[in-house]
Amino acid sequence: MKGRGTKGRKQKEPVGMNPSEIFAALELLEKDRGIPKAFMLEKIIQAIVAAYKKDHPDTENVEVEADDQAHTLRMFVKKNVVDEEDYVDPFNEIPVEEAKKISAVYEIGDTVNIPVDNVEFGRIAAGNGKQVIIQGLREAERGMAYEEFNSKQHEILTGTVTRIDPRNQSVTLHIGTGSEATDAVLTAGEQIPGEELTEGMMVKVYVVSVSRATRGPQILISRTHPGLVRRLFELEVPEIYDGTVEVKSISREAGSRTKIAVFSTDEKVDPIGACVGPRGQRVNHVTEELHGEKIDIIKYAEDPAAFIAAALAPAEVDSVTLAPEGKACRVRVPDHQLSLAIGREGQNARLAARLTGYKIDIKPRSFDEAKEQKAEEAAEATDVPFTYDDEAPEAPDSAETVEATDAPDSAETVETTGTPDSTEAVETAEAPENIETVETAEPEADDSAPDTEHKEETDM
Repeated sequence: MKGRGTKGRKQKEPVGMNPSEIFAALELLEKDRGIPKAFMLEKIIQAIVAAYKKDHPDTENVEVEADDQAHTLRMFVKKNVVDEEDYVDPFNEIPVEEAKKISAVYEIGDTVNIPVDNVEFGRIAAGNGKQVIIQGLREAERGMAYEEFNSKQHEILTGTVTRIDPRNQSVTLHIGTGSEATDAVLTAGEQIPGEELTEGMMVKVYVVSVSRATRGPQILISRTHPGLVRRLFELEVPEIYDGTVEVKSISREAGSRTKIAVFSTDEKVDPIGACVGPRGQRVNHVTEELHGEKIDIIKYAEDPAAFIAAALAPAEVDSVTLAPEGKACRVRVPDHQLSLAIGREGQNARLAARLTGYKIDIKPRSFDEAKEQKAEEAAEATDVPFTYDDEAPEAPDSAETVEATDAPDSAETVETTGTPDSTEAVETAEAPENIETVETAEPEADDSAPDTEHKEETDM
């Protein structure tokens, strides 16, 4: 008795994929995930053609016709009609006599479409259809995610903190929903200094740029970019959103202070008042989002001198003198306002320079210009170039000047070097009352001394 093993049993041909099922699947993908049916169909056709050529490497011209209305797929091999004597390539050529058996209209030089056997075509479709659909689905989702985020460059997005790397303190955010969601990394350098993020926290970030990557769109996000402040004000201030109030420029040191210059296109609208809001509600909402970062709102002016004077707020400014050439200026302030104008470590002057685009040289009211003129003449006589912003070797040891000069990025944005006269002037202005008080007090002490001694002798 023979066993019932599979050996010697005739193997069945693999059942081909029904084209109507392919079209139905593509329509479902387009409806549920928004992936265009034409895109997926093109991917499937490319895979089927590549699979056929792999099995028939000598065949060059293969074509697949797709009928979206009838839900049919057909494959053809294109062969050139040649004379019997010239027939040498059976994979890509067909003799004219055989071509006329198919249709009497064929002549030498024509192209004949030879249908591929349905069984073979079905086997190829079944072997590649599912894999191609999966790959095409992933590629389409990546493309859609890229297009979605690419359209949101320089905008604010809200992400959820999913992971915090303890080594470099980078934070992974999950941004978006559904098939268009992706993960983005907020590096330590793009986080607000002193800000503590925890898993599950909702965070607003500014999209700096978007690029394509193998695993989806690569999104560069930031919380230190000045654009974040601009977009936050657009969300809070309707006048900025509708264009009545314009944000002209922003300078920011994240986590510490921001200066923003605003301008109103309507004379009836106060740009500063619109940004501050009733009882300061609008600006307070922005400050809370930035975790207490101070914000100076400044009214923009077409006159550079007026704009520079306003940018140095809260310090008072006596005068602003623009340089004959280049974007530089000299600002005079009251002696007691010098430290306020420069700011801690030169921050106020540095932000004002970035906001206005001018190099700013701050001098006290008591500054002696005659000595500076002598320094200029001495520099010309010795062929040593004189710098307008007082960076000469004779720079003083003023405390405010040293802090401003040593502040980060100060060389690029603002020149706040003082002079010996500025320090002397400030000390002279503050000292007189104290000196007079001391001198007045000493004689009284001397007069009282003899009385004390005389009293002691009398008592004795």
